[in-house]
Amino acid sequence: MATAQITIQEEIEQLITKAISKVGGSKENDLCRYLPGPTGGYMHHFTLKKMKNSAPEQLLKMLKTFVIDSITPRSISPKPRAPRGSKKRRDFVNFTKTDIERVLELARQVGDKDLLARFSPKKPLPSLKRELIRSIRNNIVSTELWNAYVEALSQPTE
Repeated sequence: MATAQITIQEEIEQLITKAISKVGGSKENDLCRYLPGPTGGYMHHFTLKKMKNSAPEQLLKMLKTFVIDSITPRSISPKPRAPRGSKKRRDFVNFTKTDIERVLELARQVGDKDLLARFSPKKPLPSLKRELIRSIRNNIVSTELWNAYVEALSQPTE
């Protein structure tokens, strides 16, 4: 049994060397593009290494079929993949502008300043300056306006 296993391993190595030279590659991983994978597209190099040890007869058959016995080995196109960002997050809720305005109105009624600060639209720094100067001239102290101004100053400019 051990000698039969050794001869299969030697045969695989010889066949791999022959196949590499036929496809014009330099290493074993170059064969992957010429062997079909189990889930479509070409075979992954990890699968090739695994087949070499776990299913050498199947690898021999595939190498002979797709590379050695083929007149001109064809490169297999990669498995089609979904474009980036196409996976929809199911746990993410999209709020419309009216939804946010309703949440802000409810937060005003309850008096939740943290929620108001989080969902209120951010004002640009120049308009905050104008409002702050106007409130100072009118002798009105607004801590919310001052906090918004300080927060706008601490934000990095784009």
